Amino acid sequence: MSKSSVMALVAAMIAVGSFAVVKSPRAAAAADEQQKKERFFELRRYTAAEGKLDALHARFRDHTNKLFVKHGIELVGFWTPADEAKGAKDTLIYILAYPSREAREKSWKAFSADPEWIAARTESEKNGRLVTKVDSTFMNPTDYSPMK
Repeated sequence: MSKSSVMALVAAMIAVGSFAVVKSPRAAAAADEQQKKERFFELRRYTAAEGKLDALHARFRDHTNKLFVKHGIELVGFWTPADEAKGAKDTLIYILAYPSREAREKSWKAFSADPEWIAARTESEKNGRLVTKVDSTFMNPTDYSPMK
C-alpha cells in the first residue's frame, strides 16, 4: 500500500470516527425512556400590579421556585415579553411541567398550603398585591413535539 493510500485510509478512519456517537446501554435506555415519557404542561401568565414586576421576579427567584421544586413541580422556563406593547413592563410568563394532571393538582395543593410559601407571599405583599391577573393554560404535548 502506498504512503498516500495509507494517509487516505487514516484520514477516512478519523473522519468516520469523529462522527460516531457511542452511548452506553444505560444511557441509551435512559434516553429512550425520556423520549417515551409524556408530561402535563402549564403555561402561566401573570400581570403584575403597576411598578411591582421587579418584586414579583424577586419572589420567584428567592422563594417560589425552590418551593415549586420542593413540591414536585418542574420548572421549564420563565420569560418576559420583549416588546413594551406586549407587556414588557408588567408581564411574567412561565411554563411548568408535571407527570400528569393529577400530579399537578396534588403539587399545587401542597404548595398553596406550605407555611413557607404563605410567609413569603404575605411578606412580599405587605405593601400591596404583586399580581393583578393570572391566566393559566393546561397543555398536552402533540405527537410530533420534541418536548414531551
